[in-house]
Parts: sequence; C-alpha cells; structure tokens
Amino acid sequence: MTAETKKERKSVSPEDLAKKIVNSLRAKADPEKAVQIQRYFKENVSSYGLAAEDIREIARDLYESVRRNWTIEEAIDLCEILLPNKYLEVKSTAEIFFLRFQKDFGRPVFSLIKKWLAQDYCDNWASVDGLCPDGLGGLMEKYPDLVHRIKGWTAHPNMWVKRASAVAFIKLARKGKYLDVVYQISRKLFPFEEDLIEKANGWLLREAGKTDIARLEKFLYRHGPKIPRTTLRYAIERFPEAKRKHLLEKTRER
Repeated sequence: MTAETKKERKSVSPEDLAKKIVNSLRAKADPEKAVQIQRYFKENVSSYGLAAEDIREIARDLYESVRRNWTIEEAIDLCEILLPNKYLEVKSTAEIFFLRFQKDFGRPVFSLIKKWLAQDYCDNWASVDGLCPDGLGGLMEKYPDLVHRIKGWTAHPNMWVKRASAVAFIKLARKGKYLDVVYQISRKLFPFEEDLIEKANGWLLREAGKTDIARLEKFLYRHGPKIPRTTLRYAIERFPEAKRKHLLEKTRER
C-alpha cells in the first residue's frame, strides 16, 4: 500500500463515509422492490428496495476501507449520522457496520443503544431486530449484570424499547442462557396488545424452547389464558401438530 493510499484511508471521516453509504445505496435503488418490501411492515417505511445481500456487500466493502484506522468512536459517530435517516437500508448498513466493532463494545454502548431505540432511530421491527440480538445480546454475555437492567424495558413507553427487551435475548435463549430472565420478561409483556410485541414475545419463547422444550410447555400450560394468541402461536411452532392443537385448546381463556 502506498503512503498516499494510507493517507486517504485515514482521511475518511464518519461524515464522508455516511455520504458514500447513502450514495451507494441510492445507486442500487429498485422502486418496484421497495413497494414489495412495504408489505412486510405494518407501519409505513421508506426503502430503496435493495436486497439484503446488496446491503451487506456495501457495508462490507466500506468497512474494509476504514477498518485499519477506525475505532468504536468513529463507528458510533457514523450511527449517530445514519440511524436517524428514514430509509431502511441506511439504518441496516449502519447497524451492520457498527456490529463489526462488537469486540470493542464497552458498558456505555448498552445505554447508547437504548437511547437510539427510545429516540425512534430504529422505528421498525427490522431495524430493532438487526441491532439488538447481537448488540445487546453480546453486551449481556460480556457483562452479565446488564441482564437485569433490561427487565425494566418491558414497561418503557416506547414500543421499540419494549420489543428490544425480548429480541435482545433471542440468541441467548437459543443457547439456553438466562432462561429465568427470559420467562420473567415474557410474562411482563403479556398485557401489551401490540402485534409487534406479541410476535417478538412468541419468537423469544420459541427460541427458549429449543434447549428445554419441557420447560416451555409447562410455562404455556401455566399461563395460557393470559398469553396473547399471537404470542402462543409463535411459541408453539416447533411442537408436533397434535401437541400444538392440544395447547391451543387447553390454554384458551374460559
């Protein structure tokens, strides 16, 4: 690598890279695909219509252009610039880029992610789910005391913070970790009649059942009438058909 190339890499600021990201995404825009993407969302979203692989490729290439010189601080600055952008692909690219620095995450990142959620920077299920299982989940593995701090998020007035309280544990629950907390959070989310919360909760329960399906079954029978039906249907997807039918019948409110 020439001295000139090294100098060029060092000169890329978060502001400059943010412009490159937006321009790269816009150049691949597909309006017809953008219309199709809207079908996956209850809320109105803005989209350039890019495929997931195109987004990952752009994020990967631009990360390679700065990774030798950037620190977690520059990555945070980039997210502060890009996450407020209304386009799904811009948010997603920022998150992919940010998670490349996951090994450098310190405790302050936990509060930072909560701030982004509460400020509606991640104002759709895809943006929440793209950031939280690895971002928050990784932090809780690194700093186990953070696990109990997230329990209070279930009562937060912001819906995306509420959803994050569940999806942050997705990968941990899949490994059989923190299941006591997982089931506590699930119970706390039962009263909230919001489709995106109910689905996230069901997803969390389904993942918890992958390592201890007997515990999940017992939990569902015990709390069945209180569990939103959407949550229940998601939670029982991995049970045999006969068991699913039995659970749906026996947990129906009477």
